[in-house]
Amino acid sequence: MTDWLLKKVLKDNPNYQDPIVRQRVGYLAGIVGVITNVLLSVIKIIIGLLISSISVLADGVNNLADSASSITTLIGFKISNSPADKEHPYGHGRVEYIAALIVSFMVILVGLQFTSSSIDRIRNPKPVDFEIISFSILILSILTKVWLSIFNKKLGDKINSTGLKATATDAFGDVLITSVVVLSILFSQVTTFPIDGVVGLVVSFFIIYQGIGLIKYTIGPLIGEAPSKEMVESIYEDLKKYDYITGAHDLLIHSYGEGKYMGTVDVEFPADIDVITIHNVIDKAERELGEKYNISLVIHMDPLEKETKERYELRRNVKDIIKKDDRVESMHDFRVLEDEDGKYIELHVVINGDKIDKEEIAEKIKEEIEESIETVSNGLRAKVIIDIDFNGTRG
Repeated sequence: MTDWLLKKVLKDNPNYQDPIVRQRVGYLAGIVGVITNVLLSVIKIIIGLLISSISVLADGVNNLADSASSITTLIGFKISNSPADKEHPYGHGRVEYIAALIVSFMVILVGLQFTSSSIDRIRNPKPVDFEIISFSILILSILTKVWLSIFNKKLGDKINSTGLKATATDAFGDVLITSVVVLSILFSQVTTFPIDGVVGLVVSFFIIYQGIGLIKYTIGPLIGEAPSKEMVESIYEDLKKYDYITGAHDLLIHSYGEGKYMGTVDVEFPADIDVITIHNVIDKAERELGEKYNISLVIHMDPLEKETKERYELRRNVKDIIKKDDRVESMHDFRVLEDEDGKYIELHVVINGDKIDKEEIAEKIKEEIEESIETVSNGLRAKVIIDIDFNGTRG
């Protein structure tokens, strides 16, 4: 069913990273979600009223909130794919995350409303009627939600959409909720315990918990998440395949929505290479890697000084001494420079962010490493620039 719908929507363009394709897939998910959830909501609310079940009513209203969430998803995809403008030069891609965040708060609101209703039902219990037709429809709704969860998960994976993945999680939560409601109807026939109200309360708490989980899931991209380690390593490896580029470091990637990335990186090359030659190589790398990773990449040229025996020995000694510090991952941009006070060593040292305490500050680490370097620097001063790495992006 999912593949058939995708074929109808995409026709002959299966490129899921194409903005137009992403928008069509988002629309498909939103429309299917609205239709499915509205139907389930109406059916469950009618059944809940007929059999006097607060838990079924809560489940029905939860589906109504899901339909509103699907509408929010539709709006999010529409706005996020709007072109860049004067006020938003990097586009509107993050609106998709905001839409997912709105969905999260709506889920929590529904949970809070039915917490109150369920407590009231526990205090004032009412018998729940059992009707085989209504019961069978609820079973069918569970199967429908299972399909909807798989449907949204599949589409979310194809276009790498945080919003659709959140919707898939929400739909699976609905499967568990309706399953508990169905069990409560069965047990209510053999006990006077106010199980309908208790299950309604459990459902409410689950909805709230689910909403909080969705907030955690969507707020990361809004604040600014680190790129995947696999993507970073792959870009570094690809850069080293180009002529004259001997190394790369300080890769920074910023996301402005799924499939909308901007990045900068430093590449090292011998200083005696003709500027025009290396500039052409870098232009080619920016263009080819930009197309491969769907990223607007800017490469900074970082020429390396000509190697001498003295410089080699000095760099090796410095590397050996800083490697004794388990916080240090690597070093780069090693230079011997001169100012009015004489010659000095300047280098960048990459620190593993997971191995430093929150109380430690870069200035303190800098001083410690400079002191250790000056023990092997043949009297040269050391100037260290600290780069703190939390996920392997610094190189």
